[in-house]
Amino acid sequence: MPIHQARALLLSALFALPFTANAETREAPAAKGADDGKPLIIAHRGASGYLPEHTLAAYAVAVLQGADYIEPDLVMSKDGQLFARHDNELGLTTDVAKHPEFADRKRKATIDGVELDGWFSEDFTAAELKRLRAIERIPDVRPGNTRLDGQFEIPTLQEIIDLVKALQVSQGREIGLYIETKHPAHFQQLGLAMEKPLVETLARNGYADAKAPVYLQSFEVSNLKALRQLSSLRLVQLYGKGQPQDQVELGNPLTYEQMATPAGLKAVAQYANGVGPDKGYVIPRKADGSLGEPTRFVADAHAAGLLVHPYTFRAENQFLPINLQRGSDPAARGDIDAELRAFLATGIDGLFIDQPDIAVRLRNAAAH
Repeated sequence: MPIHQARALLLSALFALPFTANAETREAPAAKGADDGKPLIIAHRGASGYLPEHTLAAYAVAVLQGADYIEPDLVMSKDGQLFARHDNELGLTTDVAKHPEFADRKRKATIDGVELDGWFSEDFTAAELKRLRAIERIPDVRPGNTRLDGQFEIPTLQEIIDLVKALQVSQGREIGLYIETKHPAHFQQLGLAMEKPLVETLARNGYADAKAPVYLQSFEVSNLKALRQLSSLRLVQLYGKGQPQDQVELGNPLTYEQMATPAGLKAVAQYANGVGPDKGYVIPRKADGSLGEPTRFVADAHAAGLLVHPYTFRAENQFLPINLQRGSDPAARGDIDAELRAFLATGIDGLFIDQPDIAVRLRNAAAH
């Protein structure tokens, strides 16, 4: 059995139930700061290359692999609770389709301009979401992870915080939270605005200012500006393609491409501490799919006083530049080491990766 499967199975029993730290654990000091090791290694949805994403087990494995930060994506329940899912549509990442009692919840909805047919977190109470179990989102690419389908609950933000606080004690170091608000304009329109409950939950757990090991990220602009009014926690503007959804709905022509110019980055720096670009902003691919040459994005962002944390690094061939793929199997591992080295050489301040152990190994090797 591959070592990552053995590790995952070992943890499955431990994390099948919610992980709760006691009050003493929550206040215990950590020896090493989450931001001490640069560049930061941010576990994308946990160690999602090894276990189903956004589960306590995936976050725990990421920490054991040495990640500085874990990344929960947050959505809202019908009764206003914060849960970790990549999207509010639940069909791809949970076993909701196997629950006959929820069959009538399936519906069509337009989320951020895209029509979807599925089950949506805003139609479920927190108690109902707790009856669901996580499944592997990309089973064709990561069939080994499917062995853990149905083993793990959908965690709340509080459960993730409790896990992190407990692991800080056992690991003897500070562990950071890198939280993404998913579809914030959509939830606001439903009367489920997430900004205030998010900030309040973090504050109750001791994460109250820019010194806290927390980043809050969003693809939207209004969401981040609202968070800035509520808190001094560090904020990160994510960059994708086209326009931020909130700007589309406001009728504002602002695009991510405009936000990536020197002037655009200076404007972002008025409300954010960093930027999280798709990695193509940093090193685009050539027309043939091979890795190209670095752009000025990192230098321009640094000139504006912004940190740069690109996403997403994944080890499998199908996610790599064509010249770094190895063999013909799209699910086999390619030369991700070479890709990581190329990006680290640009001076980035951190990166999001599905297999955090690989990036930790490379960073540690470079330090010696």
